[in-house]
Amino acid sequence: MRRRTFIQSSLAASAFAAFNPFVTSHAADEAFKLAGPVFDDLERRVFLYFWETTDASTGLAPDRWPLKSKISVAACGFALTAYCIGFARGWVSRADAATRTHTTLKWFKSAPQGAGPRGNAGYKGFFYHWLDIHTGLRSELSELSTADSALFLLGVLYARECFDGVDAVETEIRGLADDLYANCDWEWARNGGKGIPYQWHPEHGHDPINWSGYDEGMFIYILAMGSPTHPIPSSCWQEWTSTYDTKFGGWGGKFGPKHLQSGPMFCHQYTQAWIDLRGMSDPYLRTHNIDYFENTRRAAYAQQAYAIANPLRWKEYGEHMWGFTACDGPAVVKREYRGELRQFYGYTGRMIDKFDDGTLAPPAVAGSLPFAPEIAAPTLNHIYERFGELVYGRYGFFDAFNPSFDYDDAQLEFGRVVPGRGWFGTDYIAIDQGPILAGLENFRSGGVWSKLRQSSWLKRGLKTAGFRGGWVEE
Repeated sequence: MRRRTFIQSSLAASAFAAFNPFVTSHAADEAFKLAGPVFDDLERRVFLYFWETTDASTGLAPDRWPLKSKISVAACGFALTAYCIGFARGWVSRADAATRTHTTLKWFKSAPQGAGPRGNAGYKGFFYHWLDIHTGLRSELSELSTADSALFLLGVLYARECFDGVDAVETEIRGLADDLYANCDWEWARNGGKGIPYQWHPEHGHDPINWSGYDEGMFIYILAMGSPTHPIPSSCWQEWTSTYDTKFGGWGGKFGPKHLQSGPMFCHQYTQAWIDLRGMSDPYLRTHNIDYFENTRRAAYAQQAYAIANPLRWKEYGEHMWGFTACDGPAVVKREYRGELRQFYGYTGRMIDKFDDGTLAPPAVAGSLPFAPEIAAPTLNHIYERFGELVYGRYGFFDAFNPSFDYDDAQLEFGRVVPGRGWFGTDYIAIDQGPILAGLENFRSGGVWSKLRQSSWLKRGLKTAGFRGGWVEE
């Protein structure tokens, strides 16, 4: 594959540095005139990941590729999002995208639901995190996941707004989407408590622990409060935000600008892959005079600042070499590094100053494009220029790499070690591919955000949570 530059350094210093998240999508496209073709290549490759790896007869999407894996309900939500972006970009016809979407929604609408531990794909409108690749039913002892079901529903609601035609297929898409959202019994999921638990198992019921601390749980509460059939009260949002200071450190941070801290970068990105939070704040962030968009921008800068500081002295870290999120890693082993015994990990939730084993994840950077393009775009460029085909393949950037892991005696969990270069992942993970695709599209056109601004249910959820400003008050 011929090596290419994602953006010219002059572009990083001028057009992207001048990018303002509140300007029109036309201005964003103007900034993309020089970089557009190569970002178009990346976005198209990520789209093809979902288009080519998903089962066209059911719409069921695997967790990862090429390693054989289970079906991921969250991946199905990102796949639905990909189909809409695909026809908007002209990579597939609208009719083909509608057919694939209709197939997916129809499968999930008709999938068996029940309280029994076997023979079902879900219960009370929710779906199990993992489904069997052959049957589409619950895989082994998988949990009924509020998070993965909600990620699926965000894709469903996005498809509902995208397919607004009058023909039979698009009309039925909207009806199926309405049914799937209405079927989720959020009050049952709340289980009489003040918040929403992480999961439910048919063997032992609801998880005793609720979503707490600022993380991806945001989209769960927004969907639950916007429900047309089983909405939860605004007090649940107040209860959730009251835990912000207890899990990831709350407001502050040792690296970069002060912000509401979270865990891996995906915690900041998932909700805003679909929901435009520019110019609006809930009661918590109003006390700090910023919105969640700006908060995520600061989180990206914090990751960059940590990589520049590089307190653990890992190889390659720096201004244009950062990106910490949940991702693959080389192995769960301890090895000597720079005279110290260091712990390395396989798949885990990496974040600044925690679970840092020298592994970097391009999805964390690409998903930051809508928020901090002036540092994200040059970083993607540098990663590609530095490692080329080792990090970039058929479906864009591989999930992760670690230049510091150059040990040939470890039993690898994923990927491969290239002598003298380090460890490089060889898989693509759907829930990391999804934020890349949505991030690129929202940066380039605002397309995902603009469609979901039409959702009265999301507006209801946001207003119930106490959000003010932005499009919720238009």
